[in-house]
Amino acid sequence: MTEFVVKLADERGRVQEQTHPAASAEELRARFLQAGYLVYSVKPKNVLAGGSTQKKVKLQPFLVFNQQFVTLIKAGLPIPGSLELLARRQRDENFKAQLVDVAARIKTGESLSGAFDAQGGFPLIFTTTLLAGERSGNLAEVLQRYVDFQRVSLTVTKKLKSALVYPSLLIAMVLGVFVFLITFVVPRFAQLYEQLNAPLPKITMMLLALGNGAQAYGLYVLPVLLIAGYAGYRWTKTDSGANAVDRFRLMLPVMGNIWLKYQVGLFARTLSTLLTGGLPLVPSLETAARSISSRQVSNAVFASVTQVREGQGLSRSLESTNVFPELAIEMIEVGESTGALPAMLNSVGGFFEEDVDTSMAALLSLIEPLLMIVMGVVVAGILLSLYLPILQLGAGGINGSPTGQ
Repeated sequence: MTEFVVKLADERGRVQEQTHPAASAEELRARFLQAGYLVYSVKPKNVLAGGSTQKKVKLQPFLVFNQQFVTLIKAGLPIPGSLELLARRQRDENFKAQLVDVAARIKTGESLSGAFDAQGGFPLIFTTTLLAGERSGNLAEVLQRYVDFQRVSLTVTKKLKSALVYPSLLIAMVLGVFVFLITFVVPRFAQLYEQLNAPLPKITMMLLALGNGAQAYGLYVLPVLLIAGYAGYRWTKTDSGANAVDRFRLMLPVMGNIWLKYQVGLFARTLSTLLTGGLPLVPSLETAARSISSRQVSNAVFASVTQVREGQGLSRSLESTNVFPELAIEMIEVGESTGALPAMLNSVGGFFEEDVDTSMAALLSLIEPLLMIVMGVVVAGILLSLYLPILQLGAGGINGSPTGQ
């Protein structure tokens, strides 16, 4: 007998983990399904203790795989054969090995959702969607909805990233020009003015001191900055660090509102996909909360779960968290009152995605000229500070004596 950790939800939607001995994972899964539980995953206890070593699958090839997988299932091909066929087409050796293992597990009687969940590295919403498709008996249709969701989500993410490329390049250019002037140009002027041995304006003296300091201590400062950057990155991976970073994002004047709308749109799309697949509301909320990256929005959704379990409406439960936008609350309330919550959640996702796209376009149209102005002011200020003594010399001499005397 092997000990397994079972993650399940009862009839009230409460999710819990239990440890039980069984001859196989499928036997234990069938036991709880017959008892009326919603089983998320069944994993050997020793595997969980060792941790998952699988890498996360890349989103783009994963989308292509799901599109092909749905097509093969609709064509009537057996699931193990479909997985083996698609595995042979994969260039990513890690993903290929995962698909082969999933096919092997299914042949031994394990469920499709359990086989994918045992791999690690696959999105939680994907394995939960597979589970919903298995329970409803309509795997192809439920998986097609997930493909549609994944395609929209990937498109929005690509738009957001591509919109930030040009401003990032401009910022890198400004920093590069500044570093070049301070570490290369300024020290050359320092040598020139040192030979002249003449009094200099304070702004020029400050700039020369900065340049000499950068040239003398730059090699020592760089490792310190790298170590500090790595330590900061590791800190953001902790719970306290991730919460602090997310709070800072939401506090930003304009970007904070865009970030909130992006996360709310992603949450609404995810929840709509899960509810349409046939999952109960509470497990769908918990899965959607784990699928978004904003800690504040995720914690707000988890806080609303308790009230939903007690019978309160979703819109009122989310409203009490004081995180979700008022428009999202109103649209969800309309969906609840009309009995079309999944469709309305999908509309919420689409609305906020378009709002994010429009807001980003407007923001970038202001950021780009602003960065160019900043770069021009920085470069002009440095050059003016460097050439100011020469201009004074041309006007009346560095020592203040009139020209020609």
